[in-house]
Amino acid sequence: ELKIKPDMLKRPLNVGFSGGEKKRMEIFQMMMLEPKFIIMDETDSGLDVDALRIVADGVNALRSPERSMLVITHYQRLLDYIVPDRVHVLSAGKIVASGDADFAKKLEKEGYDQYAA
Repeated sequence: ELKIKPDMLKRPLNVGFSGGEKKRMEIFQMMMLEPKFIIMDETDSGLDVDALRIVADGVNALRSPERSMLVITHYQRLLDYIVPDRVHVLSAGKIVASGDADFAKKLEKEGYDQYAA
């Protein structure tokens, strides 16, 4: 559940919303539109722990064999709630390293410098 208050649905889109409310509304829109491919760029940016869990639950609810998602993040904290199928490191517009969820933990520990172009 995205915990969207009914009054949020009556306001103009994203006007006066907190960062967490905006992210929840983005997830809500995706649920309504049911796209086949979703790109989420730094979905965890500006979220407190509670909002992060709510948004992650929404993202997990969107997972489906018929849908592909590209989730862009620089931090492991989002991946504590959304377990990725694959992790890629992009540098200078190219994939320079790939792995599974454990690779994301390695990146959190060791950093990205070794993969920089």
